[in-house]
Amino acid sequence: MTKKTDIILIGGGGHCKSCIDVIEQEDKLSIAGIVDLQENIGKKILGYPVIACDDDLADLAKKYSNFIVTVGFINSPDLRLNLYRRVKELNSNLPVVISPHSYVSKHSEIGEGSMVFHNAVVNADAKVGVNTIINSCCLIEHDAVIGDHCHISTGAIVNGGARVGDQTFYGSGAVSKEYISVPDKSFIKAHSIIK
Repeated sequence: MTKKTDIILIGGGGHCKSCIDVIEQEDKLSIAGIVDLQENIGKKILGYPVIACDDDLADLAKKYSNFIVTVGFINSPDLRLNLYRRVKELNSNLPVVISPHSYVSKHSEIGEGSMVFHNAVVNADAKVGVNTIINSCCLIEHDAVIGDHCHISTGAIVNGGARVGDQTFYGSGAVSKEYISVPDKSFIKAHSIIK
């Protein structure tokens, strides 16, 4: 039996619970603990302990090599982006996590620290940037390019050849026309049609 690699999750909210489920299903990483608010240290999230707060990241990096940002993208990408940068400054790894219940083409590219959730599809020659959420049941079609630090929400569709700029929130059920470009830092409302 192959020994699993330890990983620290950064962020203990609702999005963290979905991340835990994907990590457990993928069965390659062992969750060593969660980083969250100081007042939550000692509590558990789905059975995993909150062991530290953001101020402890440098100390954790002396013991652990792998981290993933499990803070959601609510109103802004800033917190996810800042946490990603802090991990990079510590020379730590941000593995790609892919649900075994998703389909990711062997001809696609997924950037470090990104996560592909259950029942998502990333098709041939699609490219997903770093620290990006490809959430449950969404479709990234062939030749589509998703930038860094994005959140492609549940059930969203990015059609063939479309480009989604960095730090974009792409709402649940939104659908793009093929080969369009969405600018950096866009906020796409749920169920939008992007032409």
